[in-house]
Amino acid sequence: MPSSPGNNDQASIQQAADQHAEEILARRRESRARRAAALTAHPRPLSIKTELTQVPLDAAASSASAPVSTTAQTAGYLLAVGDSWFDYPIHDILTRLDDNYGYNIESSAHKGDPIETMVSQVGQLDKFARCMDKIVALGATPKAILVSGGGDDIAGKEFGMLINNIDLIPIPGWNDQVISGVVDTRIAAAYRLMIVSVNSLCQKNLGRTFAILVHGYDYPVPDGRGFLGGGLLPGP
Repeated sequence: MPSSPGNNDQASIQQAADQHAEEILARRRESRARRAAALTAHPRPLSIKTELTQVPLDAAASSASAPVSTTAQTAGYLLAVGDSWFDYPIHDILTRLDDNYGYNIESSAHKGDPIETMVSQVGQLDKFARCMDKIVALGATPKAILVSGGGDDIAGKEFGMLINNIDLIPIPGWNDQVISGVVDTRIAAAYRLMIVSVNSLCQKNLGRTFAILVHGYDYPVPDGRGFLGGGLLPGP
């Protein structure tokens, strides 16, 4: 008996889904292999042992099941807050630190966030504190804090405000006063608040501060190109 069109459609969807899953799992196997190689070469990896025990819901229930123990290795824990350098499609810096260097990373980063948004009252620092709690709950402490920010404050549609309008002010190039106000004042103030806030959170929560690593943006070319050559996603 021939199958109905609906059954054919369902079979096609299932086949496509199975193929997609296989491709994803193949990429994960490749990533796990790179991570394992990085940890094998690491001079002092950390071993983390976890134990899971199912607790009965009430006294009348059967006794708890036997605990299941697993041991995993890591190059250490990192905490990250930032923009698209830490939260980008397919690959970003955090993905490479995980796959290629064996780190476990908790991140509050969100692509497109200006540095001023990150440190606002409803910004990333609340999630950053939650990420910190997850590491502490494992009995670990971060090796370093990663901070990325500032690019989204100027690299998108905001870029036009940094240069002179040739029709109004016939002076080519940057507007030094605007750059000073945006970069030297607003972005710099937001960065100071970010670093001081991160230090304060670590001090109050863990009793100490940690190394904070930031990065520069090399020499970007303002030609409108975006991610993968498109114009929709400006950035790294």
